[in-house]
Amino acid sequence: MRESQARLFSLITSILLAIVGLFLFFGGAELLFLGGSWFYIIAGGVMLGAAISGFRRPALAMRLYAALLLVATIWSLCEVGLNIWGLEVRLFTLIGLGVWLLLPGVWRSGNSWLSDKREVLGSLVVSCLVVVASCFSSYSIDGTVPADRMAASGQSDETSAGVPDGDWTAYGRTVGGDRYTPLGQITASNISHLKRAWVTRTGDVQQQGEGTVAGPDQGHEFNLELTPIKVGDTLYMCTPHSWVMALDAATGKVKWKFDPHPATADLDKNVYLACRGVSYYHIPDEIQTSCRNRIYSPVADVRMVAVNAETGKPCEDFGDHGFISLRQYLGHVPHGFHFVTSPPMVAKNRVITGGWIFDNQANFEPSGAIRAFDATTGEIAWAWDAGHQPETWKPGPNDELTRDTPNAWGVYTADLNLGLVYIPTGNSPPDNWGGTRRPFDDATSSATIALDIVTGERRWTYQTVHHDLWDMDLPSGPSMVELPGANGEQVPALVQSTKRGEFFVLDRRTGTPVPGYPVEEKPVPTAGHAPDDRVSPTQPYPVGMPSLTPANLKESDMWGATLLDQMICRIQYRQSAYEGQFTPPHVGQTTIVYPAFYGVVDWQGITIDPQRKIMLANASYLPFRIKLEKRTGMEQAGTLPKWTGSGEEPAPKGDALSVSPDYGTPYIALTNPWLNPLQIPCKGPVWGTLTAIDLVTKKIVWQHPVGTTRDTGPFRTHNNLPLPTGMYNIGGNIVTKGGVVFMGATADDYLRAFDLASGKVIWRDRLPAGGQATPMSYEAGGKQYVLIAAGGHGGLGTRSGDYIIAYTLDGEKASPAQ
Repeated sequence: MRESQARLFSLITSILLAIVGLFLFFGGAELLFLGGSWFYIIAGGVMLGAAISGFRRPALAMRLYAALLLVATIWSLCEVGLNIWGLEVRLFTLIGLGVWLLLPGVWRSGNSWLSDKREVLGSLVVSCLVVVASCFSSYSIDGTVPADRMAASGQSDETSAGVPDGDWTAYGRTVGGDRYTPLGQITASNISHLKRAWVTRTGDVQQQGEGTVAGPDQGHEFNLELTPIKVGDTLYMCTPHSWVMALDAATGKVKWKFDPHPATADLDKNVYLACRGVSYYHIPDEIQTSCRNRIYSPVADVRMVAVNAETGKPCEDFGDHGFISLRQYLGHVPHGFHFVTSPPMVAKNRVITGGWIFDNQANFEPSGAIRAFDATTGEIAWAWDAGHQPETWKPGPNDELTRDTPNAWGVYTADLNLGLVYIPTGNSPPDNWGGTRRPFDDATSSATIALDIVTGERRWTYQTVHHDLWDMDLPSGPSMVELPGANGEQVPALVQSTKRGEFFVLDRRTGTPVPGYPVEEKPVPTAGHAPDDRVSPTQPYPVGMPSLTPANLKESDMWGATLLDQMICRIQYRQSAYEGQFTPPHVGQTTIVYPAFYGVVDWQGITIDPQRKIMLANASYLPFRIKLEKRTGMEQAGTLPKWTGSGEEPAPKGDALSVSPDYGTPYIALTNPWLNPLQIPCKGPVWGTLTAIDLVTKKIVWQHPVGTTRDTGPFRTHNNLPLPTGMYNIGGNIVTKGGVVFMGATADDYLRAFDLASGKVIWRDRLPAGGQATPMSYEAGGKQYVLIAAGGHGGLGTRSGDYIIAYTLDGEKASPAQ
């Protein structure tokens, strides 16, 4: 009986090794032919040899496998050194098989278990010791903010003038977007006492057909990306289905709720269901109105609503009984092709907004023009239209703004003293082919543009990517900061974050780089672009600032759950066009795009501590792949419906965000995150970081991985070991006078607090749903609160919900701001 069991174990072992060996041998042969690593074909051959010899010469089979494991360990160390994630994917598969071989019934030739298997045991010990040693390696940049900087106070902070310390009156607390609160009650020394003060559920939950990335005919991505604002004793917010709500800041009790009832035709077609926030404005006292304190909120059917901040009722003197249509002046707007997810900029009696234009559908989409409306009446005040002469004008009822111009969908920021609003622009659609872009498209895309708040006149433009073919649009407005000049003066500056992970420091008066923060044009890859397009030979790099841009990928960076799926990623790497960042999209060949259009730093933007002059940025790292195909083949196959020129645009079959029809161009674009067959990224950890940068010394103070794999497993499951890989994150961070940084954002559903001095995690709370939103902080009843919206994110695949959660210290009183 025991002998038959041993034969069965040996048979299973030989079959298993033979299957794995065949896969590695033939895959390794393809990889070697493509110019890749030799290891996989050798590993496959050795496994096949061990599988064949296992029955008749088990001692030889053991020695072969022991030698393979030893060679694999040496090879792994040569490729990745003591990098735990690099060693894990290379060695764990082989270690697991080696442990199986140690079972007493597998491949025995004699009575002594040790004599048969000592070579395998020895190799396993060596491999495991190497892996254990790698666990002590660090993926952090350790440092500390100097004590004198941590104690800094009284620094110039013009953008917060007039904002009460206990309020959070705009998306970034102020219109300058620094995300800093001057409240200092919560500190690193007392944060262990931070507990939930209240939890409120909005009632706006994910419906059937909502949740994940899809398209106009396949469903909607349901995201709670909300950052509420706080004015007086009230919190104001919006929900993914466009409800507007007011909550008591001290208790979370709902004061009022207004449902603007978006048209179902638009909701049925919108790819995203999200609302990042609302705006508050006090109509100047000299203007006649019965609705003086207002909340402005976008509606998912391309409208804007103004409601009374006290009652939640629409302001009758704004537009049509409280609503204005954002379709006006845009000509034909197919359902789902235009909506607003970000709160408008409201200042100087202007409501300024742009909006999201459905990317990559055609080269004749609705205009991306920026429009300003009278904050009292809703009448159009001006439009900034890059394709019109003059570019700033007031369109009439029957006028149409120039189609297909660059849009600006993120949160805008402003300097009220200068009277300027800063607009972060994207591309003229489509993103990945620019053969029909006009000169004014190229001149105003992927740029920070300063417009006069009252008149709409353009004051300056600074472009961060030339002829952008990678969707490297600016997803968030810049953050304001006063920086010390060469002669001791204070320079009014702004810092523009980018999806590339670069940070441009500009004089916000002129749009020129601040002295000491230079920008250089550097050569970038140019070969292989579409023959009917062009590329810029250089791109701007802010060399005076640290960069979060990842290093160019190498074959040895490829990753997976096992040696097998890692090999697939290595093959794909060798098959793809890739010469580093800015490799142009190729026709007929897959191109790797890294960093990709989901960021390094996305719509959350950055945080700046105006007293300590420290900038904080959380970053994500995930490559994408793109391929341009001539459209005739897909149209003839029926996969892509032909454009008929009538009514609503047809949708491609499949995921509308991965198949870009690009009507009006010679190509379609296929775009996807680079995942292997197990739905695991082909680029290994670290996947998410939080970094502190000193804006005075222009150096990284500290950087740490942030987030774990707890809720992100193979095949997008929500169960995994909490490996400290750093995780993809969507949503920003905030910093307090008390020296604490708060951040949700990560895919493992935690709200974390970090010590600003060192970046170490000092507190965390498990959220009931994904916290893919930027927190905020305020004072009510003598207490400092920290609040986050926890409702999940369809694109990131986190748990969905409708929670608003506030935290405060037990029984402590807020200290006055200094």
